Amino acid sequence: MSDRTWCALVAANAARFGELVAGIDPHLPDIPAAFEAGTDNWIARYVDVVLDTLEGQVGFVKFQSAYFEACGLPGLTALSAAIKRAKAAGLGVILDAKRGDIGATAAAYARAYLTPQAAGGSGDFEADCLTVNPLLGPDTLEPFTDCVRQYGKGIFVLCRTSNPSAGWLQDRIAGNRSIADRLAELITTLGTPDPTAPGLSPIGAVIGATAPQEANRLRRLLPNAIILAPGLGAQGGDANIIRVLRGNTVGDLLVPVSRGLTRVDDRTLSIKAYRQLLLDRVVAFRSIVARSDEDALRVG
Repeated sequence: MSDRTWCALVAANAARFGELVAGIDPHLPDIPAAFEAGTDNWIARYVDVVLDTLEGQVGFVKFQSAYFEACGLPGLTALSAAIKRAKAAGLGVILDAKRGDIGATAAAYARAYLTPQAAGGSGDFEADCLTVNPLLGPDTLEPFTDCVRQYGKGIFVLCRTSNPSAGWLQDRIAGNRSIADRLAELITTLGTPDPTAPGLSPIGAVIGATAPQEANRLRRLLPNAIILAPGLGAQGGDANIIRVLRGNTVGDLLVPVSRGLTRVDDRTLSIKAYRQLLLDRVVAFRSIVARSDEDALRVG
């Protein structure tokens, strides 16, 4: 196990920087055209500029694996370098890959993303925390939860997601409970509070800030889980839902913002101006999600 567990890192960084998670989804049509000039490796240049700007401003970054994979080998190289750089800077690194499969395949995913090199992992894509898909059943989560316990990692299990059609399956009733409720109960069963960070469990849940009717109920089913609440910004998530999803412990809610933070409509923007735009947006979103004793709803 590493010197600092995922929960301890979350507790420390949330207390210092707040709950905002900077999502980094490199996509050329959404960023200034200046990143394409003078280099054929735009993605590495872009990620370097974003990390340069964000270090010391946020406590967490989330890399969406799909955008890096879509750029082939240069993208994977940039992802590996970005993960290592962010971890070295003390940022909590979430890899948003939504992996999930059976048996040996799930174990291979866990080895790729959550296993330290000294324990048999490649070291190229080792993150602090990984998003996982539980659709194939509880047994497919075991390789990931093993890494949580052995190496001090974290996982976020999809529970009630932020996409428009999430309710088609996740709100369906199965055994007198919704699928999302059953997943929340599973997450609670699998997770135990981390003794290095009282009140936090390393097995967390993805619950979108777009589901007002489910938010309060799911938080009550997840008393110690860290909730990753996407949806604020481009997906139209509600800050009031974020307050409902917040529990009683600093770090029990993390709010990722990706396109709302990094996307531009005017691609003629200079890199210098883009840096300032990122800083301004960080301040704005940090204010929206800031912990407030008056706004936070106590979960009893």
